[in-house]
Amino acid sequence: MSWFKKPKKPMEPPADKSRVPEGLWVKCPSCSEIIYNKDLAASLSVCTKCAHHFRINAAERLAMFFDGAWEEHDRGLQSTDPLHFSDTKPYRQRLETTIAATGMNDAVITATGDIHGIRCSVAAMEYGFIGGSMGVVVGEKITRAIERAIAQRLPVVIVSSSGGARMMEGALSLMQMAKISAALARLDRARLPYVSVLTDPTTGGVTASFAMLGDVNIAEPKALIGFAGPRVIEQTIRQKLPEGFQRSEFLLERGMLDMIVDRREMKDTIGRLLRFSVGAQHPAEVAPAVAAAAVSVD
Repeated sequence: MSWFKKPKKPMEPPADKSRVPEGLWVKCPSCSEIIYNKDLAASLSVCTKCAHHFRINAAERLAMFFDGAWEEHDRGLQSTDPLHFSDTKPYRQRLETTIAATGMNDAVITATGDIHGIRCSVAAMEYGFIGGSMGVVVGEKITRAIERAIAQRLPVVIVSSSGGARMMEGALSLMQMAKISAALARLDRARLPYVSVLTDPTTGGVTASFAMLGDVNIAEPKALIGFAGPRVIEQTIRQKLPEGFQRSEFLLERGMLDMIVDRREMKDTIGRLLRFSVGAQHPAEVAPAVAAAAVSVD
């Protein structure tokens, strides 16, 4: 009788043609608004409902700042693991993994380009590269960007996003604080402006050095800015910290920042600051006037 029995096949679930592909929508961690990815990109990764600022990478930051094409510098610099450091895994292996994941050789991109027609030297840090930590390569690239600005009479803009000095490079990473600060002192003596942009997060040795040395210090809204983290401070002083401690708004109230600027207005704000500092002319035309002013002041 088995000849007359129809073999039963397991039922396959019907193809769901209405299923929404993954990765098209993002949920805002602040207001829980569901945002279409293209709309988020159009608003420079700022929530259109609550103005929450999503983190963006260094390349996106430079594309947001510059008028058009920009020239990257010192791309090939890479750490040599000077201390042969190893914790849960060797530092060299950690570097190789991060380089493959980010497509960058270290945690900063330095470039020159135009911001509202004014030629600038810009350094943008990449938090996705070992927490944007500052090692020997970061210090060298930012110092070279400043020295390039001095040689070409350009203003400097540095965008900080970092967890601080890179522990895998020990005291060598701490030396970068003084190295960059000394280069900024030379920039100041050359009468050239430096605009510091602090984003979420900017902590540790970066905050303790060049991030807070700008002629104008600008922060994005609600960015975490400080030296040690809030949890470490609470454990040390055994007290509850005030609401909003180490956020941009808290620091602005206490005079540690000059202004807080929405990312969508950041380029225009920096453009106005640079125009006020060096004029609307091309730096090549401004340089003789600036040099003459520097001589007369001296």
